[in-house]
Amino acid sequence: MQAKETLFADLVQGRAQQFQVPLYQRTYSWTEKQLAQLWSDILDQVDLLETGEKASAHFLGSVVLAPSPQNEATFPRWLVVDGQQRLTTISLALAAIRDHLAQSRPDEAERIDEEYLINKRKNENDRFRLLPTQADRPNYAAHIRGTHEGQAAGDNVSVAYRFFRRKLVEAEDPADPQDVLRIEQAITSRLTLVAVTAEAGDNVHRIFESLNNTGLKLSQADLLRNYLFMRLPTRGELVYETYWLPLQASLSNKELEQLMWLQLVLDGDDRVRRQDLYAAQQHRFEQTEVREADIEAYVKELHRRSMHFRKVVRPDEEGDPAVRAHLRRLDAWEAAATYPALMLLLDRRERGETDSVETARALSYIESFLVRRTVCRVPPNNLNRIFQSVPAQLPLDVPVADGLRQLLSASNRYWPDDDELREKCRTAPFYLYGRPEQRKLVLQRLEESYDHPEPVDFAAAKLTIEHVLPQSAGDDWLQVLAEDATDGETPQDVHARLQHTLGNLTLTAQNSELSNHPFDRKQDLLRSSHLEMNRRIAATDRWGAREIGARADELAERALALWPSPLRGVGRAERSRDWQLVHQVLAALPHGTWTSYGDLAAYIGSGAQAVGNHLAQTAGVVQAYRVLNAEGRIADGFRWAGPQPEGEDVRARLSADGIHFTQTGAADPAQRLTSTDLALLLADPDHEQSSEGAVAAGRDGAEPEEETRAERFFRQLAADDTPETVGAVRTLLARWEELGGWVGYGAGQVTTSAFLMLGAAGLPGAGIWPLVLYPGGGRGGSAEVVFQYLATREPFTDCLLRAELLGRVNGLDGVDIPEGKLDLRPNFRLALLEKDGNRDALAETLTWFRDRWIGRDVS
Repeated sequence: MQAKETLFADLVQGRAQQFQVPLYQRTYSWTEKQLAQLWSDILDQVDLLETGEKASAHFLGSVVLAPSPQNEATFPRWLVVDGQQRLTTISLALAAIRDHLAQSRPDEAERIDEEYLINKRKNENDRFRLLPTQADRPNYAAHIRGTHEGQAAGDNVSVAYRFFRRKLVEAEDPADPQDVLRIEQAITSRLTLVAVTAEAGDNVHRIFESLNNTGLKLSQADLLRNYLFMRLPTRGELVYETYWLPLQASLSNKELEQLMWLQLVLDGDDRVRRQDLYAAQQHRFEQTEVREADIEAYVKELHRRSMHFRKVVRPDEEGDPAVRAHLRRLDAWEAAATYPALMLLLDRRERGETDSVETARALSYIESFLVRRTVCRVPPNNLNRIFQSVPAQLPLDVPVADGLRQLLSASNRYWPDDDELREKCRTAPFYLYGRPEQRKLVLQRLEESYDHPEPVDFAAAKLTIEHVLPQSAGDDWLQVLAEDATDGETPQDVHARLQHTLGNLTLTAQNSELSNHPFDRKQDLLRSSHLEMNRRIAATDRWGAREIGARADELAERALALWPSPLRGVGRAERSRDWQLVHQVLAALPHGTWTSYGDLAAYIGSGAQAVGNHLAQTAGVVQAYRVLNAEGRIADGFRWAGPQPEGEDVRARLSADGIHFTQTGAADPAQRLTSTDLALLLADPDHEQSSEGAVAAGRDGAEPEEETRAERFFRQLAADDTPETVGAVRTLLARWEELGGWVGYGAGQVTTSAFLMLGAAGLPGAGIWPLVLYPGGGRGGSAEVVFQYLATREPFTDCLLRAELLGRVNGLDGVDIPEGKLDLRPNFRLALLEKDGNRDALAETLTWFRDRWIGRDVS
């Protein structure tokens, strides 16, 4: 047996060879969680390459290889006993880079293909340098060949490939651009592996077991604590009792680890990663001869800074009211990325270099930076790097608040100015971006700006976001919108353009009562609201495009007053953010789906014509051909932006991508992704799935209310569905409880909801749910199948299990969910449960789901 450290490039480059994943190995199983961590590691290495800093490469893990029985002297073949997940992921990342460069740099694309992915002079399976298991092989081969046949939506191989395609589009972000070839270099020459090569007679499985020996893993904080006190032979007990014990008692182990990392950042190491905390601090100590006094000084400083950290994570401990208010809002925003800046400000204040007034002003700039970026739909992907660099880059020759404002105003930080904020308040679909709680916080601050003599207790009010113009607009609403239609718009176009904009959103505790009622009914309810913004809405005679626009303008002016602007003249990034979002969401389109110009326009707050013009004039936009007109037809005059793929017309390409066509020649409408679906593609499922907050009260009756949540759910359901449907839903929920599940009734968004939960009753965070039932609000109730959420929860991270769930749901008579929506949250009508056979089939599906969850591996 031989073991050596190597680079991916050194492992696979050179003569023709093949790495075969044995058939008994599990299929490719990395999810977006692992992919996102790897991508973060890759970008860290890219930064090091660009700055020329000397630092160790990133260790990716081990690969255990054994000679294949099919080995040939002229064509070595290796069995991948361990490490196939890493090798497959890197290969898919390189395939995505190759395809990203195919139009702009075809020579580089060909080089990547031949150096890392294929054996150029081999055919069939021998052509692939990595050959996965048979189950993964068709999808992997399709991506390596660059063809579109044989792909399946939702499989982990395709999910990984699309993840990297999407991230490469994000890498072209003008506010934080990345060199794609530098990314390739980081992958091939900065990610190291330990290659363990077995020889004849070696027990490769024993080797695998020894490399993966399990035990209770020490945290970074545990390792560093042990290191510190081993170097305090005479003063260890005193230091422990004086500083460490109080420190350990005041913070959780996770918080302590975060504080240790922050101390490194505050001391100038602005590139250290949390997972490298122990090694980085050890390296700093060993740069010089460390005395006990140095170790004691470090622990003492850690203890001092813990007082600041507690105020960051427990804002109520802050004494100054203005500072406390800002810290509370940042905590509610879940702004952990800002911690280095917050810690620096509190440290400066304690040292007497600034006061609470100046600290509060600096915090207002941080809050504004976050809020303005969210309203203007700036992706948060570079926030960690922005704020991690603050301690090292903050100007020292000006007051701290002014220095922070100057630093955040730089062009590559992208802090939207007043003109952009005004525009996005009017046009952007605010409801489709950011986390639900962040959207709610923005509306709360806007309400507070009215300075009501009796302020609302938002913590106790249980407010939710209400669409005044409802998401499902009935005929009464469409008649009003028809009066406001311009430039050939239909009432439906006006509705799609306005429904999610800031001017149409408010807060209410009467969401279920407001529902989809006509405006005159909503007026009566809003007029009695304690919120000033609702009273102002109720004071208008109608609610259409003019009124929504006028309210958006009013809220924009309030937003300008609440959240200060960046400095002028520091330098602004060229505005191309909306088109960047278009490119990102098109790169994320699952196999077997299409969208329309109008859907894309509604997603970014633009017009369908502008979207069409941009796609026609911009070469290299991934999957731009999958944008069709509202009828599902290829737009008149469509042309490829850039060289047309050889031998392909648009319809053939769409068919190869799994798009089905009706007898009239239109794309299957069931495969269409709406603006809401598009938003889900780039959403964080942990934050977008609002159920955990909604069902936190647990079972029906957990809260003393005049009307229980269950009663409200069935009242709303009965308003739109037949008694037979309501009875069928009651039967389904009863059978779910017989299976050991429980039902969580939520406050919901537009209406209430019912979550079919497994796990400890009243503790949704520890459980799982396959379905969410919603009353119809005028259209009939629906059951949402939460594939997107399940993709992050074991055991359903396995795409084959999600695909089986899809097949079982599609077994219901009248349900036909396209495979392309396996990454989303599609739904079907509850009225279908009136059929006895459908109720039985769904109950069997829920039994299967329960059994899979109970039998999951919890090790």
